[in-house]
Amino acid sequence: MQRVFSTYRYSTQPLTSVLLAEIAQAGISQVEIYCTPVHVNYRSIETIRTVAEWVREHGLTIHSLHSPTERDLLPGKRESGIPISISDPERVRRVDAVDEVKRTLEIAEQIPFKYLVQHIGGGREGRDQRKIDAAFNSLEHLTIFAKQRGVSILLENTPGELGAPSSLRHFVKDTRLDLKFCFDIGHAHMEDGIAISFEAMQDLVAEAHVHDNHGEKDEHLVPYNGKIDWDAALGILASAPNPLPMVLELREQSASAPSLADATAAFEKLEQGLAAKRAAAHKG
Repeated sequence: MQRVFSTYRYSTQPLTSVLLAEIAQAGISQVEIYCTPVHVNYRSIETIRTVAEWVREHGLTIHSLHSPTERDLLPGKRESGIPISISDPERVRRVDAVDEVKRTLEIAEQIPFKYLVQHIGGGREGRDQRKIDAAFNSLEHLTIFAKQRGVSILLENTPGELGAPSSLRHFVKDTRLDLKFCFDIGHAHMEDGIAISFEAMQDLVAEAHVHDNHGEKDEHLVPYNGKIDWDAALGILASAPNPLPMVLELREQSASAPSLADATAAFEKLEQGLAAKRAAAHKG
């Protein structure tokens, strides 16, 4: 199993050399950077060059970046800024959002990474043709911009109709844009369920976001700490045509939790469960 740790766990604080060193010392070699201005100033070439030096120093690989969803996340706060939406029907705001995403894609010029995880919808948005058209206009430009930098854009399923797996599937089919998917297991659990959601996305899934919840709030808990049936979920993920990178996307619960030791233990448990499912499938 390809283990990837999302810095979403630490997104309310600056990304530092010390934090990257701690991640590396925990035995984690691949990272998905969650982009917020507080966590990493992706608009600053000097900042990105410094982060690139830290990444090399600690022997890490940046697997992917998560596109920003808020413009000005306040220090120590979560979801407190101005939304960045590439599906905003208002042209001025949409163009501004596209420019913000382009700044994150430019990081690839200093720090190579494979994927950019992108939301189409947010906040349980309904299916609106104006927003779908806006997303197409945005992504038609962004997919080319990303490809020029060796990056593929992954659309992530999010709660609500606009970002639902079936909506994303129809969007890719109708637009014929060169896009793949990030399957978020926690979001799927809150909506139509993991099996139905994965079936709609599976042939284009390039990575999975793994975290737990109790089915109502997007809690981003450590796997096995919520109500997801992980035995069944891992059986579904093991059915993917190719092994999926597992991106552990945890949310800060307190200053010290969840810890990197908790993350490592979760990786080990997930890895053992996947191995068991694949072995059973092979025998069958």
